[in-house]
Amino acid sequence: MRILVVDDERQITRVLRTSLQSSGYEVTVANNGLEAFELFRTTQPDLIITDLAMPEMGGIELTRAIRRIAETPIIVLSVREQETMKVAALDEGADDYVTKPFSMPELLARVRANLRKIAREEPLPAEVTVGDLYIDTASRIVRVRGADIHLTPKEFDLLLIFANNPNRVLTHKFLLRQIWGPAGEDQPEYLRVLIGQLRKKLDSASSSRYIESEPWVGYRLRSELTTS
Repeated sequence: MRILVVDDERQITRVLRTSLQSSGYEVTVANNGLEAFELFRTTQPDLIITDLAMPEMGGIELTRAIRRIAETPIIVLSVREQETMKVAALDEGADDYVTKPFSMPELLARVRANLRKIAREEPLPAEVTVGDLYIDTASRIVRVRGADIHLTPKEFDLLLIFANNPNRVLTHKFLLRQIWGPAGEDQPEYLRVLIGQLRKKLDSASSSRYIESEPWVGYRLRSELTTS
């Protein structure tokens, strides 16, 4: 697997290159988004790890440019003070984020998880299983541990979006746009209510917590479930 690392701090790129190569990945390094975009087109990496604040072209602009032509997984690196930039990158199509300072085991785990999702470009199958959650997409049947769960149409649509993106952070803006269209983007209370309803129905049938909140960012559906 080929990984493109993008950061203007050479110490970080050296550490990332060494650690990723030690884990068996082929690594290409760029020091800004403009250079990274050119390398992306020539090397066609399987995954991108990019900083947000960089000269020439930042991580948000790089994500936007790549999303115009490809669905390659993108992990952004951010510091806590870049909360707004991190959310903007996710809204532009980034798949995940890691906050600096981070541990290499955490980053490597995120890399492995996102590489497993490369096949998500394929059409959603007729049946989807995430942990002990089963979804029949054609008949709109949902079961948790074998028990049927009745969902409203919007609850089902929301769950299907999550099931098609397991472990991926989906921002509030993205979910609002997917469920209610552009007019719903400024109505976050709609999403809070819908998430609450869906959680209640899923969690009541299991001791597991399915939908995990990412404060100020969005939500994710976990494939490795935790106890409520």
